[in-house]
Amino acid sequence: MKISVRVPARINILGNPTDGTEGDFYTISGAVNIYAGATVEPADQLTFFTFRAIPHPGSKTASTWTKVSKLAELRVRPDDPHRAFAATLLGLTKFHKRLRALLEKHPVCLSYWKEVPERSGLGGASVLVLSLLNVLRAYYGLDPTVFHDYALAELAHRIKEHELGLTCGYADCYTVQLGGLAYIDYRDKLLHEPIGREPLATYERLDPFVATPQFIVAFSGVSGDPRDVHAVMRPRYLDDRARREREPGFSSKLLERFRKIGETARAGKLCLLASDIEGFGKLMNENHTLIDRIMRDCGFPDGAGEANNQLIHAAREAGALGAKLTGAGGGGSVLVLPPPGRARKVLAAVQAEAKRHGMDRAQFFTVRIVRHGPRIKVEE
Repeated sequence: MKISVRVPARINILGNPTDGTEGDFYTISGAVNIYAGATVEPADQLTFFTFRAIPHPGSKTASTWTKVSKLAELRVRPDDPHRAFAATLLGLTKFHKRLRALLEKHPVCLSYWKEVPERSGLGGASVLVLSLLNVLRAYYGLDPTVFHDYALAELAHRIKEHELGLTCGYADCYTVQLGGLAYIDYRDKLLHEPIGREPLATYERLDPFVATPQFIVAFSGVSGDPRDVHAVMRPRYLDDRARREREPGFSSKLLERFRKIGETARAGKLCLLASDIEGFGKLMNENHTLIDRIMRDCGFPDGAGEANNQLIHAAREAGALGAKLTGAGGGGSVLVLPPPGRARKVLAAVQAEAKRHGMDRAQFFTVRIVRHGPRIKVEE
């Protein structure tokens, strides 16, 4: 039996990064029609394949591959192109110890492909981990009352944080797994407690009730500041929060700005329900202004990134209702909300700006919200 899965990428539209990275507030996030996927099938030895692009049906041509004779050999090495495979299997077997015996008795070949650009801030690590978790859940028939969608979102977050060493919030994992356009509440999830010791995120789907906007995603292809943005900002946030608890009168611009970022999501929900697309765009601009200031205060001289800010300025000058950073910081991608019927004009302006500044590796997507999360396909 061969099982494949396709999962959507995600965009953070409002409120990021208060999804349990810096703050435990709210976001409006959406799954979009940029995809990644994985396949699992029987093998005589645990095998990993990584495809550079979507493989042709039946193709076994992979960009890189490796075989593992025993699970005990799995290591998450920074220079290993298959570190996400190892991290996912290690995290999954810690959570479900009996799976180790299944993997050893019935080894599999795991392969992976993606359209999501590297370091684009579109949930790349999450789509990879969740692709693997979903095909393994289906292949080994894992108990759906234990490995339900919320559990997989939580597990993917822990794998990213503990196995891959990424400083991350919850929006990526929940949105990729549950799909649609959602208002997500992360209260009491700031400290990233072990699974079961903190509440699950509250995932409120909005797409059944609102007209979902069309967005443009512009990935500059520029990596930006080499530092992990959240590895810098999260400790600052936690330090200020701890001091405020010790000293109730302590005033922190950092904490106040993150609170305001979270509030953009609460206000944005009302705008969507009222079909106030212009008000929604203004909130996107406010969200970006706040995170740009925070990043400058945290020692990033270009704020949200010089390339990102150039593309955002060009989009707004061309009439975009809103434009902001959607993930990663420094590098990452810009999310643009064009006025209805003017997406081509705004996209052309952003593309011209990228060309003007020599962003030769830039990629552009006109995206729509997709209502589904992972889609499973079974071949006997």
